[in-house]
Amino acid sequence: MTKPPPQFIIIYTTFPHRRQARKLAMNLIKEKLIACANIFKIDAIYEWKKEINEAREYGVFLKTRAELYPRVEAKIKELHPYEVPCIISWKIKQGSKDFLDWIANNVKE
Repeated sequence: MTKPPPQFIIIYTTFPHRRQARKLAMNLIKEKLIACANIFKIDAIYEWKKEINEAREYGVFLKTRAELYPRVEAKIKELHPYEVPCIISWKIKQGSKDFLDWIANNVKE
């Protein structure tokens, strides 16, 4: 029986400080849990504890295999300063074969 092709995802999270986002990304890459991360500035508007807040944050896209999601989520929770961090993911339905192969070759089996 042939092994099904790997499924890939993008995990999204946010951090209040760039250095925290970079620390997470470096940690996940060193542990081979993600192939790469994109960190970008965002403006956040949200309700927390019945108050509307505005904040500067850093969004992070993490690219990995779908089966690694639980380990990435656990690491985000371990390193995150927020009580309830944003952690969501999307399936990558299509993508460049070369790029998807690159992800596959840079994360754990």
